[in-house]
Amino acid sequence: MAGLGLGLAARLFPVSAQTPAQPPDTMAARVEACSPCHGKQGEGTGDVYFPRLAGKPAGYLYNQLLAFKNGRRKYPPMNYLLEYLGDPYLQEMAEYFAEQRPPLPAPAASDVSTQVMQKGQALVSHGDPARQIPACGSCHGPALTGMEPGIPGLLGLRPNYVSAQLGGWRYGTRTAKAPDCMQQVAARLTEADVTAVAAYLASRPAPISAAPAPKGAYVLPFACGSEPD
Repeated sequence: MAGLGLGLAARLFPVSAQTPAQPPDTMAARVEACSPCHGKQGEGTGDVYFPRLAGKPAGYLYNQLLAFKNGRRKYPPMNYLLEYLGDPYLQEMAEYFAEQRPPLPAPAASDVSTQVMQKGQALVSHGDPARQIPACGSCHGPALTGMEPGIPGLLGLRPNYVSAQLGGWRYGTRTAKAPDCMQQVAARLTEADVTAVAAYLASRPAPISAAPAPKGAYVLPFACGSEPD
């Protein structure tokens, strides 16, 4: 009877049912810690200061992860999360988010004046040669979707985030490998320029394809340390 009881118990309660399920060992599962700030697929969240990661070139994302790990970019939660992760693992993370393609958010509503928006459009599309400011599109691409392997797209970002990053470049709290082209350009921008550029970029609708342009699709106006030869 004891044997029969054990056999019946085994049929009713198989061992597999008593073993806790193991979480899937995938990169999607491993980057769950990124989701509260950057969204499940890196699409961004409602917080205006946390950027979209999805679809940006893997080389750019890897450079930023290294910058947070090494303290070049300073944000304590990111510095802490990445401090003990190996560089090859950071490369895997970058490649994962680069492969994600969630849709871009709807353009952000803006309360800036038409004059300010026109100023932003002029700087993004044509720059200001008199002040040696190149058009944003000359580096970030005609569609503003970036270029492989190291130039990010500028779409799908909130104006406050764009303003904060341009401010970081202007005041030297955000830097990149020399020659630091973004710091050179941002140093020539005024506060009014930053407001205009941020508002205009955030107002842009999604292009037909948000994928970065292939490497070498266009020539940069000057040398940039974050873009390999």
